[in-house]
Amino acid sequence: MSHFLVVGGGAIGMLTALELRSAGHDVSLFERGETGRESSWAGGGIVSPLFPWRYLDSVTRLASWSQSVYPALCSDLFRHTGVDPELTDCGLLLVAPDEHDAAFAWAREHDRALEAVDRAAFHRLEPQAADPPDKALWMPTVAQVRNPRMVTALRTRLDQLGVALHTASEVRAPSVEGGRCRGVLTGDGATHEADAVVVCAGAWSAGLLADLPAPPAIHPVRGQMLLFRAAPGTITRMVLEASRYVIPRRDGRTLFGSTIEEVGFDKQTTQAARDELHAIATARFPVLADCPVEAHWAGLRPSSPAGVPYIGPHPAIDGLFVNAGHFRNGIVLGPASARLAADLVLGRTPIVDPAPYAWTAARG
Repeated sequence: MSHFLVVGGGAIGMLTALELRSAGHDVSLFERGETGRESSWAGGGIVSPLFPWRYLDSVTRLASWSQSVYPALCSDLFRHTGVDPELTDCGLLLVAPDEHDAAFAWAREHDRALEAVDRAAFHRLEPQAADPPDKALWMPTVAQVRNPRMVTALRTRLDQLGVALHTASEVRAPSVEGGRCRGVLTGDGATHEADAVVVCAGAWSAGLLADLPAPPAIHPVRGQMLLFRAAPGTITRMVLEASRYVIPRRDGRTLFGSTIEEVGFDKQTTQAARDELHAIATARFPVLADCPVEAHWAGLRPSSPAGVPYIGPHPAIDGLFVNAGHFRNGIVLGPASARLAADLVLGRTPIVDPAPYAWTAARG
């Protein structure tokens, strides 16, 4: 039995810890704040990349694997913890009138359900849309999870399995001696030893690795979101247009987002973004004008070149691994990324070819 340290307590870090613990190893997880409270909490929970044909096949491969295991994962978490991640197959309508050829080529290559819908079909699928387009796309099998509930369930499950959770415990840097990672140094000056370390710190990953060779090209991108309090069934489908999406939850609460802002590690919300999102949301779905805005928040996505995450061992330091840089796709890529990272840490046959995600692989 080995002892592994996971740095970062978001969905990626907790899923990675779950994989390593489920393989029979001791696992300690370090999180600078509270588990699941950064981008994992702030995002929308769509179990698909947005406009998936725009991404490289390496992203699609991880998404496909994750989508195939999500029902069992959520069922298992619910059964063990009593917290339902609310995996919901509500489908996704996409407005991208100039991209139908690319979308259908992608769907044929990856065997995905994709349909062209006209104005009348769009209206039948989502009657609350103010101006249904005459040329849209429908992905009926795309699901969503309620990501705050999912990360709560993951935290509970890790507790049950005996993973040592160190919250409010900031990792300053990996501890490296003689070309090998021996553990981590924490903000209180302590050194925690392990057989290997997996950095899953999202937008903070590059900073943790900045003093080592070949730090990953990961940086924060802010996204702001609104939550409307609506009655159950007010809006029933997820709709994506021009990088703005609406996501209806089972209880009627409806997300609308999100912005894409290059502002460093500034996680403040802004009145300008609130006004813009509210104006777009109520123009596209007038029913939301009568629904109060219950919350407005921001999160920091871990951007990476072409949105391809870094998953794998450091090229020059034994025992140091990374699983970070998922940009807007941490929830959908999380289960596959965690399994692949665990495969590489444990020397198992990987679920997919790991080359595109390697620390020094070309991206884009």
